Amino acid sequence: MGNPASKTPNDRKFTKTHEWVKIEGNIAVVGISDHAQHALGDITFVELPAVGKQVKKAQSCATIESVKAASDIYAPISGEIVEANKSLETHPESVNTDPFEKAWLFKLKNINPSEASDLLDADAYDEFAKSE
Repeated sequence: MGNPASKTPNDRKFTKTHEWVKIEGNIAVVGISDHAQHALGDITFVELPAVGKQVKKAQSCATIESVKAASDIYAPISGEIVEANKSLETHPESVNTDPFEKAWLFKLKNINPSEASDLLDADAYDEFAKSE
């Protein structure tokens, strides 16, 4: 397989709207999948949520724009935005090159990790993405 960064990691859960969440203690890190960045094409702009904003699971809370389309980003679980990845404001293209590590979108606190229990694991997500 080509770029190891594009392999679907097993340490996070995925939504059917192509977001991922990685729970690290009391913090949830959120981004979009490699499949999503491929489908979008060259990312040109990322609108991140404001720190302090409360989001509910499945609520639109950010936007990614590419040369092809604009796409809403939905919170995979509920929580409060504690950090947004400001580097994406000047380097949105990093979502294309490293969607699982460097190009995370935002972090949540005050989370309920059990909300992730109905999300897809890496294998189930890969199967779902292939079927689209």
